[in-house]
Amino acid sequence: MEPATEKRVTMDEITALAKRRGFIFPSSEIYGGIGGFYDYGPLGAILKRNVKDAWWRENVELRDDVVAFDSSIVMNPLVWKASGHVDQFSDRMIDCTICKHRFRVDHLKDASKCPDCGSKGSFTEPRDFNLMLKTWVGPMEDTAAVAYLRPETAQGIFVNFKNVYQSARKRPPFGIAQIGKSFRNEITPGNFTFRMREFEQAELEYFVPDDGKDMAAFQEWVDKRKRWYSDYGVRADRLRFYELTEKERPHYAKAGIDVEYLFPWGWGELESIAHRGTYDLDAHMALSGKDLRFFDEASKAHYTPLLIESSAGMDRTTLTMLVDAYEKETSTDPTGKATERVVLRFHPKIAPVQAAVFALARNKPELVERARAIESDLRRRGVRTQYDEGNIGQLYRRQDEIGTPFCIVFDFDSLDDAKVTVRERDSMQQERVSVDALAGYLDEKL
Repeated sequence: MEPATEKRVTMDEITALAKRRGFIFPSSEIYGGIGGFYDYGPLGAILKRNVKDAWWRENVELRDDVVAFDSSIVMNPLVWKASGHVDQFSDRMIDCTICKHRFRVDHLKDASKCPDCGSKGSFTEPRDFNLMLKTWVGPMEDTAAVAYLRPETAQGIFVNFKNVYQSARKRPPFGIAQIGKSFRNEITPGNFTFRMREFEQAELEYFVPDDGKDMAAFQEWVDKRKRWYSDYGVRADRLRFYELTEKERPHYAKAGIDVEYLFPWGWGELESIAHRGTYDLDAHMALSGKDLRFFDEASKAHYTPLLIESSAGMDRTTLTMLVDAYEKETSTDPTGKATERVVLRFHPKIAPVQAAVFALARNKPELVERARAIESDLRRRGVRTQYDEGNIGQLYRRQDEIGTPFCIVFDFDSLDDAKVTVRERDSMQQERVSVDALAGYLDEKL
Protein backbone atom coordinates (compact mmCIF):
# COMPACT_ATOMS: atom_id res chain seq x y z
CA MET A 1 0.00 0.00 0.00
CA GLU A 2 1.22 3.49 -0.78
CA PRO A 3 1.43 5.96 2.14
CA ALA A 4 -1.92 7.45 3.03
CA THR A 5 -2.62 11.10 2.46
CA GLU A 6 -4.12 13.15 5.30
CA LYS A 7 -6.87 15.74 4.94
CA ARG A 8 -7.56 18.24 7.72
CA VAL A 9 -10.91 17.65 9.41
CA THR A 10 -13.82 20.09 9.40
CA MET A 11 -16.11 20.65 12.37
CA ASP A 12 -19.04 19.31 10.33
CA GLU A 13 -17.17 16.02 9.99
CA ILE A 14 -16.39 15.95 13.71
CA THR A 15 -19.99 16.62 14.79
CA ALA A 16 -21.33 14.04 12.33
CA LEU A 17 -18.90 11.38 13.54
CA ALA A 18 -19.54 12.26 17.18
CA LYS A 19 -23.27 11.68 16.80
CA ARG A 20 -23.05 8.65 14.50
CA ARG A 21 -20.63 6.74 16.72
CA GLY A 22 -22.03 7.74 20.09
CA PHE A 23 -19.51 10.29 21.33
CA ILE A 24 -21.64 13.44 21.76
CA PHE A 25 -25.32 14.25 21.17
CA PRO A 26 -27.19 17.58 21.31
CA SER A 27 -28.99 17.76 24.65
CA SER A 28 -32.80 17.41 24.57
CA GLU A 29 -32.63 16.88 20.82
CA ILE A 30 -36.16 15.45 20.47
CA TYR A 31 -37.47 18.80 21.76
CA GLY A 32 -35.31 20.89 19.48
CA GLY A 33 -32.29 20.96 21.75
CA ILE A 34 -31.07 23.79 23.99
CA GLY A 35 -28.19 26.04 23.00
CA GLY A 36 -24.88 25.44 24.72
CA PHE A 37 -25.70 22.05 26.26
CA TYR A 38 -24.57 18.59 25.08
CA ASP A 39 -24.82 14.98 26.26
CA TYR A 40 -21.98 12.47 26.10
CA GLY A 41 -22.93 9.13 24.56
CA PRO A 42 -21.55 5.66 25.39
CA LEU A 43 -18.14 6.28 23.84
CA GLY A 44 -17.93 10.00 24.63
CA ALA A 45 -18.62 9.45 28.31
CA ILE A 46 -15.71 7.01 28.50
CA LEU A 47 -13.42 9.25 26.44
CA LYS A 48 -14.11 12.24 28.70
CA ARG A 49 -13.70 10.07 31.82
CA ASN A 50 -10.33 8.88 30.51
CA VAL A 51 -9.20 12.46 29.84
CA LYS A 52 -10.21 13.48 33.37
CA ASP A 53 -8.52 10.42 34.87
CA ALA A 54 -5.33 11.20 32.94
CA TRP A 55 -5.33 14.76 34.31
CA TRP A 56 -6.13 13.57 37.84
CA ARG A 57 -3.46 10.89 37.91
CA GLU A 58 -0.75 13.27 36.67
CA ASN A 59 -1.63 16.20 38.91
CA VAL A 60 -2.92 14.50 42.06
CA GLU A 61 -2.25 10.78 42.38
CA LEU A 62 1.41 10.91 41.33
CA ARG A 63 2.23 13.85 43.62
CA ASP A 64 2.56 13.97 47.39
CA ASP A 65 2.19 17.77 47.49
CA VAL A 66 -1.32 17.99 45.98
CA VAL A 67 -4.55 17.06 47.78
CA ALA A 68 -8.02 16.36 46.41
CA PHE A 69 -11.07 18.56 46.88
CA ASP A 70 -14.71 18.69 45.75
CA SER A 71 -16.69 21.86 46.49
CA SER A 72 -20.43 22.43 46.13
CA ILE A 73 -21.89 23.96 42.99
CA VAL A 74 -24.09 26.45 44.89
CA MET A 75 -22.27 28.61 47.43
CA ASN A 76 -23.05 31.65 49.53
CA PRO A 77 -23.52 34.51 47.01
CA LEU A 78 -21.00 36.61 48.96
CA VAL A 79 -18.33 34.27 47.57
CA TRP A 80 -19.03 35.68 44.11
CA LYS A 81 -19.15 39.24 45.45
CA ALA A 82 -15.67 38.86 46.89
CA SER A 83 -14.28 37.19 43.76
CA GLY A 84 -15.56 40.02 41.55
CA HIS A 85 -17.95 37.86 39.56
CA VAL A 86 -21.08 39.75 40.64
CA ASP A 87 -19.73 43.13 39.55
CA GLN A 88 -17.23 42.30 36.81
CA PHE A 89 -17.96 38.89 35.25
CA SER A 90 -19.55 40.30 32.10
CA ASP A 91 -19.23 40.30 28.34
CA ARG A 92 -20.17 43.20 26.09
CA MET A 93 -23.33 42.26 24.20
CA ILE A 94 -24.83 43.75 21.04
CA ASP A 95 -28.02 42.97 19.07
CA CYS A 96 -28.87 43.32 15.39
CA THR A 97 -32.15 45.24 15.14
CA ILE A 98 -32.97 43.59 11.80
CA CYS A 99 -32.46 39.83 12.38
CA LYS A 100 -32.57 40.11 16.21
CA HIS A 101 -29.45 37.95 16.56
CA ARG A 102 -27.16 38.59 19.51
CA PHE A 103 -23.38 38.78 19.48
CA ARG A 104 -20.42 39.33 21.75
CA VAL A 105 -18.75 42.57 20.69
CA ASP A 106 -15.26 41.06 20.88
CA HIS A 107 -16.33 38.27 18.47
CA LEU A 108 -17.34 40.67 15.68
CA LYS A 109 -14.68 41.24 13.02
CA ASP A 110 -16.61 44.21 11.62
CA ALA A 111 -18.76 45.99 14.20
CA SER A 112 -20.59 47.93 11.46
CA LYS A 113 -22.08 44.92 9.62
CA CYS A 114 -24.19 42.01 10.90
CA PRO A 115 -22.43 38.70 10.08
CA ASP A 116 -25.78 36.89 9.87
CA CYS A 117 -28.05 39.12 7.80
CA GLY A 118 -25.48 41.51 6.30
CA SER A 119 -27.24 44.71 7.36
CA LYS A 120 -25.11 47.74 8.15
CA GLY A 121 -25.46 50.17 11.02
CA SER A 122 -28.26 48.14 12.60
CA PHE A 123 -26.72 47.30 15.96
CA THR A 124 -27.92 48.38 19.37
CA GLU A 125 -25.56 50.11 21.76
CA PRO A 126 -23.22 47.61 23.48
CA ARG A 127 -24.19 46.68 27.03
CA ASP A 128 -22.74 44.50 29.77
CA PHE A 129 -24.20 41.01 30.24
CA ASN A 130 -23.33 39.09 33.42
CA LEU A 131 -22.52 35.49 32.60
CA MET A 132 -23.55 33.89 35.88
CA LEU A 133 -26.64 31.67 35.97
CA LYS A 134 -29.01 32.55 38.82
CA THR A 135 -31.00 30.18 40.97
CA TRP A 136 -32.97 30.50 44.20
CA VAL A 137 -32.40 28.75 47.51
CA GLY A 138 -35.52 28.39 49.62
CA PRO A 139 -39.14 27.21 49.41
CA MET A 140 -40.51 29.92 47.09
CA GLU A 141 -38.83 31.85 44.32
CA ASP A 142 -40.27 35.20 45.32
CA THR A 143 -39.03 34.98 48.90
CA ALA A 144 -35.96 32.78 48.56
CA ALA A 145 -32.39 34.02 48.53
CA VAL A 146 -30.82 34.54 45.12
CA ALA A 147 -27.84 32.27 44.52
CA TYR A 148 -25.68 31.36 41.54
CA LEU A 149 -24.49 28.22 39.82
CA ARG A 150 -20.73 28.51 40.12
CA PRO A 151 -18.99 29.96 37.05
CA GLU A 152 -15.71 28.31 38.12
CA THR A 153 -14.59 25.73 40.66
CA ALA A 154 -11.63 27.64 42.10
CA GLN A 155 -13.50 29.80 44.62
CA GLY A 156 -14.54 26.76 46.63
CA ILE A 157 -10.85 26.01 47.10
CA PHE A 158 -9.99 29.54 48.18
CA VAL A 159 -12.67 29.87 50.85
CA ASN A 160 -11.65 26.45 52.23
CA PHE A 161 -7.91 27.07 52.09
CA LYS A 162 -7.49 27.10 55.87
CA ASN A 163 -9.71 24.05 56.39
CA VAL A 164 -7.71 22.10 53.83
CA TYR A 165 -4.18 22.91 54.93
CA GLN A 166 -4.99 22.30 58.58
CA SER A 167 -6.83 19.00 58.06
CA ALA A 168 -4.40 17.70 55.43
CA ARG A 169 -1.41 18.94 57.47
CA LYS A 170 0.15 20.62 54.46
CA ARG A 171 2.38 23.65 54.19
CA PRO A 172 3.31 25.69 51.11
CA PRO A 173 4.37 24.75 48.55
CA PHE A 174 1.35 22.49 48.11
CA GLY A 175 -1.67 22.29 45.83
CA ILE A 176 -5.41 21.69 46.00
CA ALA A 177 -7.09 20.13 42.95
CA GLN A 178 -10.61 19.39 41.84
CA ILE A 179 -12.62 18.52 38.75
CA GLY A 180 -16.23 19.67 38.58
CA LYS A 181 -19.09 21.28 36.74
CA SER A 182 -19.26 25.01 36.10
CA PHE A 183 -21.93 27.14 34.43
CA ARG A 184 -21.76 30.30 32.35
CA ASN A 185 -24.66 31.92 30.53
CA GLU A 186 -22.67 32.45 27.34
CA ILE A 187 -24.13 35.02 24.93
CA THR A 188 -23.14 33.01 21.88
CA PRO A 189 -22.25 29.39 22.65
CA GLY A 190 -20.84 27.58 19.66
CA ASN A 191 -18.17 25.52 17.94
CA PHE A 192 -19.74 22.31 19.22
CA THR A 193 -18.54 21.58 22.78
CA PHE A 194 -15.87 24.28 22.77
CA ARG A 195 -18.10 27.02 24.18
CA MET A 196 -20.94 25.66 26.33
CA ARG A 197 -23.12 26.91 29.15
CA GLU A 198 -22.52 23.81 31.26
CA PHE A 199 -18.97 22.48 31.24
CA GLU A 200 -16.39 20.74 33.36
CA GLN A 201 -13.18 22.22 34.72
CA ALA A 202 -10.02 20.70 36.14
CA GLU A 203 -8.36 23.27 38.36
CA LEU A 204 -5.23 23.11 40.44
CA GLU A 205 -4.42 25.89 42.88
CA TYR A 206 -0.78 25.66 43.94
CA PHE A 207 0.19 27.79 46.95
CA VAL A 208 3.83 28.83 47.37
CA PRO A 209 5.66 30.95 49.94
CA ASP A 210 6.89 34.39 48.97
CA ASP A 211 10.55 33.35 49.06
CA GLY A 212 11.65 34.39 45.59
CA LYS A 213 10.99 30.97 44.03
CA ASP A 214 7.47 31.71 42.83
CA MET A 215 8.36 32.29 39.17
CA ALA A 216 10.30 29.02 39.14
CA ALA A 217 7.17 27.28 40.43
CA PHE A 218 5.12 28.96 37.72
CA GLN A 219 7.52 27.75 35.01
CA GLU A 220 7.51 24.27 36.52
CA TRP A 221 3.74 24.02 35.99
CA VAL A 222 4.01 25.37 32.44
CA ASP A 223 6.61 22.69 31.65
CA LYS A 224 4.52 19.96 33.28
CA ARG A 225 1.45 20.87 31.27
CA LYS A 226 3.49 20.90 28.05
CA ARG A 227 4.67 17.37 28.77
CA TRP A 228 1.13 16.19 29.60
CA TYR A 229 -0.28 17.21 26.23
CA SER A 230 2.73 15.69 24.47
CA ASP A 231 2.47 12.45 26.43
CA TYR A 232 -1.09 11.96 25.20
CA GLY A 233 -0.21 12.55 21.59
CA VAL A 234 -1.47 16.08 20.90
CA ARG A 235 0.43 17.28 17.84
CA ALA A 236 3.03 19.91 18.66
CA ASP A 237 2.32 21.94 15.51
CA ARG A 238 -1.33 22.37 16.60
CA LEU A 239 -0.56 23.41 20.18
CA ARG A 240 0.90 26.65 21.48
CA PHE A 241 1.60 28.20 24.87
CA TYR A 242 0.80 31.87 24.39
CA GLU A 243 2.41 34.23 26.89
CA LEU A 244 0.06 37.05 27.88
CA THR A 245 1.44 40.56 27.78
CA GLU A 246 1.18 42.87 30.77
CA LYS A 247 -1.82 44.60 29.16
CA GLU A 248 -3.57 41.26 28.53
CA ARG A 249 -3.14 39.99 32.10
CA PRO A 250 -5.33 41.05 35.03
CA HIS A 251 -3.70 43.81 37.05
CA TYR A 252 -2.87 41.47 39.93
CA ALA A 253 -1.30 38.71 37.78
CA LYS A 254 2.47 38.48 37.63
CA ALA A 255 2.49 36.06 34.68
CA GLY A 256 0.04 34.21 32.46
CA ILE A 257 0.08 31.53 29.78
CA ASP A 258 -2.87 30.49 27.60
CA VAL A 259 -2.66 26.95 26.25
CA GLU A 260 -4.25 27.03 22.78
CA TYR A 261 -5.07 24.41 20.14
CA LEU A 262 -5.47 24.99 16.40
CA PHE A 263 -9.07 23.90 15.76
CA PRO A 264 -10.61 23.90 12.25
CA TRP A 265 -11.95 27.44 12.91
CA GLY A 266 -8.67 28.74 14.38
CA TRP A 267 -6.84 28.92 17.70
CA GLY A 268 -8.94 28.24 20.81
CA GLU A 269 -7.98 28.32 24.51
CA LEU A 270 -7.88 25.01 26.40
CA GLU A 271 -6.25 26.04 29.63
CA SER A 272 -4.78 28.99 31.45
CA ILE A 273 -1.75 28.93 33.74
CA ALA A 274 -1.48 32.04 35.86
CA HIS A 275 0.54 33.58 38.68
CA ARG A 276 -2.27 35.25 40.64
CA GLY A 277 -0.27 36.52 43.61
CA THR A 278 -2.32 36.83 46.82
CA TYR A 279 -5.34 38.37 45.10
CA ASP A 280 -7.87 35.60 45.72
CA LEU A 281 -7.18 34.93 49.38
CA ASP A 282 -6.90 38.68 50.06
CA ALA A 283 -10.31 39.32 48.48
CA HIS A 284 -12.06 36.70 50.61
CA MET A 285 -10.32 37.84 53.78
CA ALA A 286 -11.37 41.44 53.11
CA LEU A 287 -15.09 40.66 52.65
CA SER A 288 -15.50 37.81 55.16
CA GLY A 289 -13.30 39.26 57.89
CA LYS A 290 -11.81 35.78 58.39
CA ASP A 291 -8.08 35.12 58.53
CA LEU A 292 -7.10 32.72 55.74
CA ARG A 293 -3.37 33.22 56.09
CA PHE A 294 -1.04 30.28 56.60
CA PHE A 295 0.50 29.96 60.06
CA ASP A 296 4.12 28.86 59.92
CA GLU A 297 4.92 26.88 63.07
CA ALA A 298 8.66 27.28 62.56
CA SER A 299 8.69 31.07 62.45
CA LYS A 300 5.46 31.52 64.47
CA ALA A 301 4.32 33.97 61.80
CA HIS A 302 1.28 34.31 59.53
CA TYR A 303 1.61 34.97 55.81
CA THR A 304 -0.56 34.85 52.70
CA PRO A 305 0.95 32.44 50.16
CA LEU A 306 1.24 33.26 46.47
CA LEU A 307 -0.90 31.32 44.02
CA ILE A 308 -0.01 29.50 40.81
CA GLU A 309 -3.19 28.36 39.05
CA SER A 310 -3.69 25.79 36.30
CA SER A 311 -7.27 25.81 35.01
CA ALA A 312 -8.18 23.44 32.15
CA GLY A 313 -11.49 22.80 30.42
CA MET A 314 -12.17 19.08 30.31
CA ASP A 315 -14.81 19.37 27.57
CA ARG A 316 -12.44 21.44 25.45
CA THR A 317 -9.60 19.01 26.11
CA THR A 318 -11.83 16.07 25.16
CA LEU A 319 -12.81 17.88 21.95
CA THR A 320 -9.12 18.51 21.28
CA MET A 321 -8.35 14.81 21.61
CA LEU A 322 -11.21 14.02 19.21
CA VAL A 323 -10.17 16.60 16.60
CA ASP A 324 -6.46 15.87 16.91
CA ALA A 325 -6.99 12.12 16.51
CA TYR A 326 -9.18 12.41 13.41
CA GLU A 327 -7.72 11.49 10.05
CA LYS A 328 -9.29 10.68 6.71
CA GLU A 329 -6.91 8.59 4.66
CA THR A 330 -6.86 7.60 1.01
CA SER A 331 -4.48 4.81 0.10
CA THR A 332 -3.80 2.76 -3.02
CA ASP A 333 -3.15 -0.99 -3.06
CA PRO A 334 -0.76 -2.70 -5.52
CA THR A 335 -3.61 -3.19 -8.02
CA GLY A 336 -4.23 0.56 -8.16
CA LYS A 337 -7.50 0.43 -6.23
CA ALA A 338 -8.02 3.46 -3.97
CA THR A 339 -9.67 3.03 -0.60
CA GLU A 340 -10.59 5.55 2.07
CA ARG A 341 -10.95 5.18 5.79
CA VAL A 342 -11.67 7.47 8.71
CA VAL A 343 -9.51 6.72 11.73
CA LEU A 344 -9.23 8.23 15.20
CA ARG A 345 -5.64 7.85 16.36
CA PHE A 346 -6.34 8.10 20.09
CA HIS A 347 -3.53 7.46 22.53
CA PRO A 348 -4.20 3.93 23.88
CA LYS A 349 -4.63 5.22 27.43
CA ILE A 350 -7.57 7.47 26.52
CA ALA A 351 -9.16 5.40 23.74
CA PRO A 352 -12.73 4.45 24.77
CA VAL A 353 -12.16 0.93 23.46
CA GLN A 354 -8.64 -0.48 23.60
CA ALA A 355 -9.25 -3.90 22.04
CA ALA A 356 -12.14 -5.21 19.96
CA VAL A 357 -12.65 -8.97 19.68
CA PHE A 358 -14.41 -10.53 16.68
CA ALA A 359 -15.68 -13.95 15.78
CA LEU A 360 -15.06 -14.45 12.08
CA ALA A 361 -18.47 -16.11 11.55
CA ARG A 362 -21.50 -15.31 13.67
CA ASN A 363 -23.28 -18.55 12.79
CA LYS A 364 -20.49 -20.77 14.13
CA PRO A 365 -20.99 -21.30 17.87
CA GLU A 366 -17.50 -22.73 18.32
CA LEU A 367 -16.02 -19.43 17.10
CA VAL A 368 -18.45 -17.14 18.93
CA GLU A 369 -18.01 -18.86 22.28
CA ARG A 370 -14.22 -18.75 22.16
CA ALA A 371 -14.16 -15.12 20.96
CA ARG A 372 -16.54 -14.05 23.71
CA ALA A 373 -14.44 -15.86 26.30
CA ILE A 374 -11.33 -14.00 25.14
CA GLU A 375 -13.15 -10.66 25.30
CA SER A 376 -14.45 -11.41 28.79
CA ASP A 377 -11.02 -12.43 30.04
CA LEU A 378 -9.41 -9.26 28.72
CA ARG A 379 -12.14 -7.12 30.28
CA ARG A 380 -11.55 -8.73 33.67
CA ARG A 381 -7.86 -7.92 33.30
CA GLY A 382 -8.66 -4.22 32.95
CA VAL A 383 -8.58 -3.81 29.17
CA ARG A 384 -11.46 -1.72 27.76
CA THR A 385 -12.98 -4.15 25.28
CA GLN A 386 -15.85 -4.56 22.84
CA TYR A 387 -17.19 -7.70 21.17
CA ASP A 388 -18.62 -7.68 17.65
CA GLU A 389 -19.23 -10.00 14.72
CA GLY A 390 -20.03 -9.70 11.03
CA ASN A 391 -18.20 -8.67 7.88
CA ILE A 392 -14.54 -8.34 8.85
CA GLY A 393 -13.89 -5.29 6.64
CA GLN A 394 -16.86 -3.42 8.08
CA LEU A 395 -15.82 -4.39 11.61
CA TYR A 396 -12.35 -2.97 11.07
CA ARG A 397 -13.71 0.30 9.66
CA ARG A 398 -16.15 0.69 12.54
CA GLN A 399 -13.36 0.26 15.10
CA ASP A 400 -11.09 2.63 13.15
CA GLU A 401 -13.80 5.29 13.40
CA ILE A 402 -14.04 4.97 17.19
CA GLY A 403 -10.26 4.86 17.65
CA THR A 404 -9.71 1.28 18.85
CA PRO A 405 -5.95 0.56 18.81
CA PHE A 406 -6.22 -3.23 18.35
CA CYS A 407 -8.66 -5.65 16.74
CA ILE A 408 -8.51 -9.36 17.55
CA VAL A 409 -10.03 -11.98 15.25
CA PHE A 410 -10.80 -15.54 16.29
CA ASP A 411 -11.08 -17.55 13.05
CA PHE A 412 -11.21 -21.18 11.94
CA ASP A 413 -7.42 -21.53 12.13
CA SER A 414 -7.63 -20.42 15.76
CA LEU A 415 -9.42 -23.68 16.60
CA ASP A 416 -6.32 -25.59 15.50
CA ASP A 417 -3.35 -23.40 16.44
CA ALA A 418 -4.83 -21.55 19.48
CA LYS A 419 -3.74 -18.25 17.95
CA VAL A 420 -5.66 -15.10 17.00
CA THR A 421 -5.01 -12.42 14.41
CA VAL A 422 -4.19 -9.07 15.98
CA ARG A 423 -4.56 -6.06 13.70
CA GLU A 424 -2.98 -2.73 14.71
CA ARG A 425 -5.06 0.38 13.98
CA ASP A 426 -2.47 2.84 12.70
CA SER A 427 -0.32 0.61 10.49
CA MET A 428 -3.09 -1.93 9.72
CA GLN A 429 -0.41 -4.60 10.11
CA GLN A 430 -1.51 -8.04 11.33
CA GLU A 431 0.22 -10.76 13.29
CA ARG A 432 -0.70 -14.05 14.83
CA VAL A 433 -0.51 -14.17 18.63
CA SER A 434 -1.22 -17.15 20.84
CA VAL A 435 -4.29 -16.85 23.02
CA ASP A 436 -2.22 -17.57 26.13
CA ALA A 437 0.18 -14.70 25.33
CA LEU A 438 -2.51 -12.22 24.25
CA ALA A 439 -2.96 -10.44 27.59
CA GLY A 440 0.77 -9.88 27.97
CA TYR A 441 1.03 -8.71 24.36
CA LEU A 442 -1.66 -6.07 24.91
CA ASP A 443 -0.20 -5.00 28.26
CA GLU A 444 3.07 -4.19 26.53
CA LYS A 445 1.38 -2.36 23.64
CA LEU A 446 -1.12 -0.39 25.72
